[in-house]
Amino acid sequence: MRAVLDGLGRAGHVDRQGLFSRCARGAQLCLVGATLLIGGATSQAQTQTLAALPDASAAIERGGSAKPVSAWVEFCSRYAAECAVDTAEPAVVPMTPALLRTLQAVNRRVNSRIKPIIDQAHWGVVDRWDFPDDGFGDCEDYQLLKRRMLVERGLPRRALRMTVVIDEIGEGHAVLMVRTDRGDYILDNKTTAILPWQRTGYTYVKREGQDGSAWVALNGVASPVTTANR
Repeated sequence: MRAVLDGLGRAGHVDRQGLFSRCARGAQLCLVGATLLIGGATSQAQTQTLAALPDASAAIERGGSAKPVSAWVEFCSRYAAECAVDTAEPAVVPMTPALLRTLQAVNRRVNSRIKPIIDQAHWGVVDRWDFPDDGFGDCEDYQLLKRRMLVERGLPRRALRMTVVIDEIGEGHAVLMVRTDRGDYILDNKTTAILPWQRTGYTYVKREGQDGSAWVALNGVASPVTTANR
């Protein structure tokens, strides 16, 4: 009887060893399968994330220093902090789906809530840069408010540059350039789309510098006298 029991015990031990071995192999296969599934899901998520971003842009080439428009200088005398450059801040920000959603939301909100009016009718002068806190403004006023709202949402002001362009009708116009690791993108009161600078159809003249108060030239184009454009 003892021999039989010993035999059964040994057989049970062998069976248990086999069972443990099979379980171990099964767990290993399950782990490999789970890893492949997670890897596939991650790859798909990354693809979807990239698809959600706007077309890759490129950093606009800068030239030498440029003189800011007179209305900007006067604006800076009233809002010195808006014109100061903190070189400890990043010069570019990562373009992510979250950032894109923020840019789109702010751009749409300001464009829909501010009513266009020329400076002469609004302020009694040809060109004035200011915040449209009364609900009215022209191109640069829209962009100044967008920048203020984006800074309130945690974006570095240094990566948000006021920019002067010549628009599709040959007039001076102001837009907000957002400098990212995927290139430079534009917020504009003429469209709700966040576009790479190359796709706006504008001629880029100059923008705020990122290392000091001086502006920088962009295309060697003669600067417009004003940006009083709705």
